[in-house]
Amino acid sequence: MMAASEFRNGVTIEIDNAIFTVIEFQHVKPGKGAAFVRTKLKNITSGGVIEKTFRPTEKVARAHIDRKDMQYLYNDGELYYFMDNETFEQISINAANVGKSLEFVKENDSVKIMSHNGSILGIEPPLIVELKIIDTEPGFKGDTATNSLKPATLETGAKINVPLFVNVGDVIKIDTRTKEYIGRA
Repeated sequence: MMAASEFRNGVTIEIDNAIFTVIEFQHVKPGKGAAFVRTKLKNITSGGVIEKTFRPTEKVARAHIDRKDMQYLYNDGELYYFMDNETFEQISINAANVGKSLEFVKENDSVKIMSHNGSILGIEPPLIVELKIIDTEPGFKGDTATNSLKPATLETGAKINVPLFVNVGDVIKIDTRTKEYIGRA
């Protein structure tokens, strides 16, 4: 248990059998009345964000999230298969639980599997990935504008916007958090 006054960004807590990550917190001491802690919380399973106010002395259960490095093996339509890098055990995760977390991950790439009390909560892809462009409009000589973007399809099937000078066959770096082009690999 931890008091609301101990909240920090990134702390995971459990409220009403749901697990939340603290995105923002603010200690507020109004001129009149008691102090309180205003927070923005992100539900780890659904991804929804809520705002909640706590008294500073209010106790909340801290949730311990296990993150384990695993290798993404393949997808057979309904299930995604992963292998533990240490024990070589394989696990399968339902497609509904995976969602869009693997849109920038190729087979045999490493990911982090998040779990709480043995149940899998989600998948964290690497922060930066290198992927090959398989489809985009051709670039022309002189297309060097930095603010102009065009759509491109990556080898994983994901679609992002890239600068005009990027061509089919180029390998690019992508930030998986913002889903944006970073540069050429």
